[in-house]
Formats: sequence, C-alpha cells, structure tokens
Amino acid sequence: MQKNLKMFQHNNQQLSNIIYNNIVTVSECDLKIWQDLCSYMAKVIVGKTSDIPEGKMTHITAGGKEILVANVDGRYYATSNICTHAGAELHEGELKGKELTCPWHGSRWDITTGNLIWFPQKLQSLGSCKITLEGDTIYVEV
Repeated sequence: MQKNLKMFQHNNQQLSNIIYNNIVTVSECDLKIWQDLCSYMAKVIVGKTSDIPEGKMTHITAGGKEILVANVDGRYYATSNICTHAGAELHEGELKGKELTCPWHGSRWDITTGNLIWFPQKLQSLGSCKITLEGDTIYVEV
C-alpha cells in the first residue's frame, strides 16, 4: 500500500490529509498510524455548562448526525437524537434522571449509554458519543 500522509493544523487540532500525488511506501507501523488518523473523531462545541442545567437536554447537528446532549446529576452524556423506532426527535421527549422517554411511542432509553430500557419490541441502540469538558465548555466527539 502506498500513500503519503501530510499533517496540517485546523481549529487547533491535528487532522490527517491524505495526499495521493506523491508515492511513498507505507510500513506496517505507518499503516497503523494512518488507520488511527482515519478514525479521528472531530470535537464539536455543544455550548457552555450553564446552557444545560441539571436534568435538562439540548440537541445539535454535527458531522451529519443529530445528537442529543443531556445533563444527568451534573454529568453530561451524548446520544443520537433520533429514535430508532420511528424517527422521533428525542429532545422533544421527557428526561427523568437518566431515563429518556420518546415523545411519539413511549420507548424509554438510558441516556448514559444509549441502550433501550423498555419498548414492546427490540430496538437498535441509540449509541453514544464521548463528551469532554474544557473549563465550562462542553464538547462532543463525532
């Protein structure tokens, strides 16, 4: 496999830019680095911690994904904002503790993991995204 990797700065984060104009032999070690760079998750600002009080949630669109961010007992969690049953926007639902109820058909989700708690049929998990805090700024990795 032959590729040339060129690193550049963008938004104070290192990203990979794969350039095909030069041919360079990639060793097994270089291939591992390239695979790691390709799986890089972008950090997107959600807002300030004061924007999402305890027990509340918000939603953003980032990286082509609809993401719900919630504050449960002072900790922040992110999951898909779209119910895997019928496509409802979950931020319109109700959050009680770590349990999120879908506004359309009442499916209940664990906001901390994205896993289904209850519904008459098995549904695909919402998944989860990593949240990081830097000072009072909330970031989600997508």
